Amino acid sequence: MSWSRQGGRSGPRGYHHGNLKEALIRAALELIAQKGPAGFTFAEAARWAGVSPAAPYRHFRDRDELLIDVARRGFDQFEAVLARAWDDGRPDAFAALDRMGKAYLQFARSEPAYYSAMFEAGIPPEASPELRDGAERALAVLRTAVERLIATMPVRDRPPVLMMTLHIWAVSHGIASLFGRGDSARRSLPMSPEDLLEAAVLIYLNGLGFTVSPTAGRPA
Repeated sequence: MSWSRQGGRSGPRGYHHGNLKEALIRAALELIAQKGPAGFTFAEAARWAGVSPAAPYRHFRDRDELLIDVARRGFDQFEAVLARAWDDGRPDAFAALDRMGKAYLQFARSEPAYYSAMFEAGIPPEASPELRDGAERALAVLRTAVERLIATMPVRDRPPVLMMTLHIWAVSHGIASLFGRGDSARRSLPMSPEDLLEAAVLIYLNGLGFTVSPTAGRPA
């Protein structure tokens, strides 16, 4: 679900007894979509959820802790999306990596509030073991794909796994942030973000010595 002010969401949601924590998470997602992760206060989240300013302290120490929980949930969903797209590398690692890249862009597009909390809130992963672990699990999905790709190369030509993982993540994140989000209409692009990411990854893989078909996403 994409959390934005669309779909008739024009004001605070009512709070239903027993769901305070979830109401605050929903409020944070709404406010992030509207103002960004740094654009609202703890009291404003409480007001949006329809509770008193003191009520959020039952579950969260402060606004940062609320954002940490939003980001953690985002990484949990992100990991699941990437793992589903990877599908254990079927039918082959090249095609599965291409599918994962498209899933990456789709997540950034369909879950902009979660994506902002994950990558733009300014909260270091070490602020929460759960947040750090969630981010590392998501990265591990991509690392698994990279390991499978590297295994297709002669041993003497294999690049460092972590280096290649971070390079592909950086390219994916850059394209998602610049062209694959809800504000992409501000920027003119002669191709879709998916095509741009596919081309960038193919160029990168070819530069490392992989031989990949640009049409099938498989070894030529």
